[in-house]
Amino acid sequence: MQTKLHQTAAITTLLLAGLGGAHAAGTPQNDALAINSAGISLTQAIGAAEQHIGGKASQAELEQEKGRAVFEVEVVKGNEVMDVEIDPANGAVLAVSKDTLDHGEGEGHEQQDEDREGDD
Repeated sequence: MQTKLHQTAAITTLLLAGLGGAHAAGTPQNDALAINSAGISLTQAIGAAEQHIGGKASQAELEQEKGRAVFEVEVVKGNEVMDVEIDPANGAVLAVSKDTLDHGEGEGHEQQDEDREGDD
């Protein structure tokens, strides 16, 4: 009886481990892995954002936005904080928006009137 219980437990454990692996394989990959296909580095994206705004970057990361990768750089100039989106393929500025007070886990809330580059 004890052996039968151990066999059942072992089979159940293997099945659950297999399901967990299948679930992990079906989940989206880490956003940071997109850096492998980026044409520019994070350092170059920060430089492009700082130059565009004329300030200093306080944080930056590669994120998935609307199904594509984008560098998101937060730049401080004087008393303003700007969120700058940089194209990881070529370093072009895609969008700029004013960042308001951070709420929660470091996420800023942008104003609704985003300044989209090229939408003049």
